[in-house]
Amino acid sequence: MNSINSQFLISMLIIVLGYLCKRLNIVKEEDGEGLARIVINVTLPCLIINTFSTLKVEPSLVKLTFINMLYGFFMMGIGLYVFRKKKRRIKGVLLMLLPAFNIGLFAYPLVQAIWGHEGVKYFGMFDLGNSFIIFGLCYIIASYFSDEAGKLDIKETAGKVFKSIPLLTYIISVVINILGVHLPKMVIDFSSVISKANMPMSLLLLGIYLSFKFDLRQFKDIASVLALRYIIGFTVGIIFFIFSPFDKMSKYTLLIGFILPTASAIIPFSIEFNYDQKFIGILSNMTILISFVLVWFIVGLTT
Repeated sequence: MNSINSQFLISMLIIVLGYLCKRLNIVKEEDGEGLARIVINVTLPCLIINTFSTLKVEPSLVKLTFINMLYGFFMMGIGLYVFRKKKRRIKGVLLMLLPAFNIGLFAYPLVQAIWGHEGVKYFGMFDLGNSFIIFGLCYIIASYFSDEAGKLDIKETAGKVFKSIPLLTYIISVVINILGVHLPKMVIDFSSVISKANMPMSLLLLGIYLSFKFDLRQFKDIASVLALRYIIGFTVGIIFFIFSPFDKMSKYTLLIGFILPTASAIIPFSIEFNYDQKFIGILSNMTILISFVLVWFIVGLTT
């Protein structure tokens, strides 16, 4: 079994373990809230520190950051139009699921297996733009549509966004990298140890929220999100791959990046703002399965 399939199998087994723990009452679904906060505020920031402490940010790769951010706003615009007639809270859930990607949890292990450290560097820059979309745009969407009054307190929301530990970690890590400042070895070693927990804990969280039951009335919403994510993402990725003047690894980053699963951070947002966590869990797991098949197909076909 090659490394890509091995990575996928391990990931799926961890998700199943989380699901079994819930089914056997070892943990309750409510316990997922505490685990989600640990993932977002502890293990993910350590993964970011560890990744950027070993990468050299190249100016030529900043384009991947901005392309990701522009794509996120583009998808939000598409979502606002497509879901314009939906009820407010439903619209908030659907919009959160469109613009962001699961890179730290899903992409890094596969990219490492396929392209090694060089690939991680490219996807790290792509993920920088993704982090602004997740902890900026998606957080604002979650906050705005959770308020039935439809009011957005710019000062309060901006304060919450820039208190986001993962976003602040990204910004600080990139600035330190660009300035050529080296973190103490103890900090890097500490973050390296903690970062290894990010993948299993995030996958366990998906398993805890995994459910095979959903209201049939939600089928249309699920199908709409999946169709928008993958049809648009695959189309945009192909356009960049064929027509852009970028280097080969940048093309692969965009082609694969735009068909990655929905961001796992959406689950903690749904907890904070009391959205439908089961619906988001179902869709998150669907996108993991679909994305793996697509990535496997693309890599096998083009490399």
